[in-house]
Parts: sequence; C-alpha cells; structure tokens
Amino acid sequence: TPLPQSGNERPRVFRLERDQAVINRYGFNNHGLEKIAARLAQRRRIGVVGANLGANKESEDRIKDFVAGIRRLEGLVDFYTVNISSPNTPGLRALQDKSALTQLLSRVLAARDALKVKAPVFLKIAPDLVDADKADIAAAITDQKIDALIISNTTISRPAWLKSAHAVEKGGLSGKPLFALSTKMLAEFYLSLKGRTPLIGVGGISSLDDAYEKIRAGASLVQLYTALIYK
Repeated sequence: TPLPQSGNERPRVFRLERDQAVINRYGFNNHGLEKIAARLAQRRRIGVVGANLGANKESEDRIKDFVAGIRRLEGLVDFYTVNISSPNTPGLRALQDKSALTQLLSRVLAARDALKVKAPVFLKIAPDLVDADKADIAAAITDQKIDALIISNTTISRPAWLKSAHAVEKGGLSGKPLFALSTKMLAEFYLSLKGRTPLIGVGGISSLDDAYEKIRAGASLVQLYTALIYK
C-alpha cells in the first residue's frame, strides 16, 4: 500500500491444523511503498520477485493507490499483482464490479505502459463470485489485455466439514479446503477466456497431483503458500 498501515488487531492468523488450512485477517499490514521500494533497490537480482499491490484502508481513491505502486516499483520487480480480492479490506472486492474493474485496469495498464521498464501485470480475484461477476471479469480482462489472471485469493466461505476449532474465525480461508472451489473457478475461466489470457492456479496445492490438477484445469503456472507450513 502507498502509506504504511498496521493491519487488523491481533490475533489475526489462525492455523487449522486438522484441516491443513489457515484463516488470516492481516489487513495489508506493511511499512508502505517507500520503505518497500528502498529494500527492493538494495536486493541482489536473484530469482523472480513480484509485488502484491494493495490499496490503503482509508484511501479515497483506491485506483490511484494501485497506480502509485506500479510507478514507484518500476524496474524493482519482475511482475505486479493487482490484488482486489482480499476479504480483509472493507469494500476492496467492490473493484471486481465490471465498470470499476474496467477503470482500474485501464489506469493501471496505462501507467505501466508509460514506463521504460514494462513488467507484466497480473490480476488476482476472489473465489466467492457469482456467475454474473465471472462474466463481467472475463469481459473486462479481455478488453484490457492483462498479462495473467490469478485464481484465486482466499475464501470467506466455510465448508461444513471443517474440523478445527478456529474455523469460526473471520477472515480468508486458504489451504486444502480452498482447493476444490478455486480449481472449479479456474476451469470455468479457462473455458470462458479460450486461452486468450494465461491463468495462474492458486489454492490448496499440497502435492504433485494437486498441481497437475490445476494444470489440467487450465493453469499455465501455479503458486502455493499454506502447504509450506504443513509440509
């Protein structure tokens, strides 16, 4: 986020060990764009580093926050992720609405295209979308021609079969319980986009078979997070 913010009150992350899952409600806690940029400028350029761009909780122009991240991190990262799908910033997911998303992507891509170093821009979406929202997103990203779509962020849904006591906590659920939901949505977007936009599969990957299932559903790349805790 452009300005530093402390995030939500603690405790704000919960391990659901029996379910191989995590619930978090961090709230984009970070030291702000300037400190992050300074750290990135000092790093040795080894490996691939991406920036997860967010908007400040109290921001009056959230699209402007994303544009600021694109401009300030020019040449410092290998890709940008525009994160409009965190469930822990009130109102952020409203940017997935068709008109708001079209405006967001047009401004973000225009800012990137004006730079000398043009790193790819990815969009990260929520798994808790109705069919109309999915159609709107598919139309918007086809028009705006982003570099990849990340499916998906954490879910606010709670499968009835969760066993862990922390399952009642508010926040985004990741790990094994997210796998089926995120993979189903990945397959739906693969069919609707017809290969026009590369897809990155995320959510509940904890084995080779899981990764291969994401690929069969349409993913060109995969990411994993929660499984690194348990395995």
